[in-house]
Amino acid sequence: MLNGMGGTPQIELYLMYGEVVALLEAAGVTVERNLVGNYITSLDMAGCSLTLLRADDELLRLWDAPVRTAGLRWGL
Repeated sequence: MLNGMGGTPQIELYLMYGEVVALLEAAGVTVERNLVGNYITSLDMAGCSLTLLRADDELLRLWDAPVRTAGLRWGL
């Protein structure tokens, strides 16, 4: 999850994500799922935070389950 703090444009978050993925792949880490956007913000603060999780098949199955909340929607 690459989370914007509220003041960083979406295009910059995706540029940062591209750099992070390249570094992870160079280290032998495969990214299976991702979220890029403003999910947890701080009054239009510039910058971003990165959260990584080691996921097994069970976590990926749960991740892929349908979601319908105010902040996320998929699989419906």
